[in-house]
Amino acid sequence: MTLPPEAPSAPLQVALGQRPSPSAGANGAPSVSGLSPPRGAPPVARRSRIHGVCWVRPDTFVVGAALWAWRTDMNSPDLLLNVTDLHAGYGRAEVLTGLNFQLARGQVVTVIGPNGAGKSTTLNALMAVLPSKGQVVFDGVDLADVTLEERVMLGMALVPEKRELFGTMPVEDNLILGGYRAMKQRVPNWRHEIERVYTLFPRLKERRLQLAGTLSGGERQMLAVGRALMSGPKLLMLDEPSLGLAPLIVREIFRIIEQLRDSGVSILLIEQNARAALEVTDHGYVLETGAFALDGPAAELAVDPRVIETYLGAARKPS
Repeated sequence: MTLPPEAPSAPLQVALGQRPSPSAGANGAPSVSGLSPPRGAPPVARRSRIHGVCWVRPDTFVVGAALWAWRTDMNSPDLLLNVTDLHAGYGRAEVLTGLNFQLARGQVVTVIGPNGAGKSTTLNALMAVLPSKGQVVFDGVDLADVTLEERVMLGMALVPEKRELFGTMPVEDNLILGGYRAMKQRVPNWRHEIERVYTLFPRLKERRLQLAGTLSGGERQMLAVGRALMSGPKLLMLDEPSLGLAPLIVREIFRIIEQLRDSGVSILLIEQNARAALEVTDHGYVLETGAFALDGPAAELAVDPRVIETYLGAARKPS
C-alpha cells in the first residue's frame, strides 16, 4: 500500500505522535492515510483508529500504524493466541510443516523438543522475524501482514535465545528501553515498572549502573526478561531461557517463571530442559522435525512413557 506523496506515511505520523490523516475509504467510512480495509471485509464492518499508538477498539476492526487488521470471531474471550497451519523456514528449507496450537490468557505453555526441531523458528515466525504461512490470531486480531514492530505494540514480547542486550549501556537504560511500548501508549508512571523488575530480580538493582555487557550469563538472562516485562506484555515468549547457564542459575530462572505464572502472566516457553519446563507449565507440546508429535497437560506429559524415554531419562520412568 502506498500513500499520497504529499502526506507522510502513517507509521511516520504515529512515530511523530501525530494522528494519521483521515480520508474516505471503502463503504464510505474514514480510513487512515488513504488505507482501506482488506478485500472481503464485511460491508457493515466498522473501524477504529490508532491515536499516537493508543489503541481504541470499538468493535470489528483495529488499525496498527499503517495497516488494517481483521478482528475475528473464532476465539473465545479467554483465548489469547490461536495458531493454525503455521509454516515457516529459511529460504526454500521449510522447518515448520503446519503447526496448530493455542494459548489461553494467564496460561503457561511450553514447547519442548530436540535441537533442530523448529522451536526457535516457531517464536521467530510468531514475531514476524521470519516470513510464515498460516493463520496467527493474537488477542482476537488476525496478524496477517502485521509487522514485528506492530506485534510488539499489540502486546507480544520475545526474549530471544541470545538475549540481544545493549552491552555498552547500563542495566537500567536497557530496562528503560524495554518500556518503549508503555511510553508510546502514554501509560501513566510507566517507569515505576522498573521497581517491580528490581523486586523480581534484586541482583539487577545491585547492578543497575553496570554495563550490560559485563554481566554474568544468568544476570544477562534476568535483564533480558526484565526488559521484556517493562513493556507490560500480554504474552511473554521465552526462547531457551536456561541455555548455557549453571544449574543453580537455571533453578533461579525457573523460580522466576513460576512467580510470573502465579501472577497471571501468559507465557510461551521454548525449552530443551523438558523436566524443568513441564514442572512450571500448564500445557506442553512436543515438537519433532517441524511437527507436533505429542501434546497435553504438562503433568500428563511428564509421566508419558514416550516423553520419559526420549526427554526425561530412565530415572523418571514409573515402576
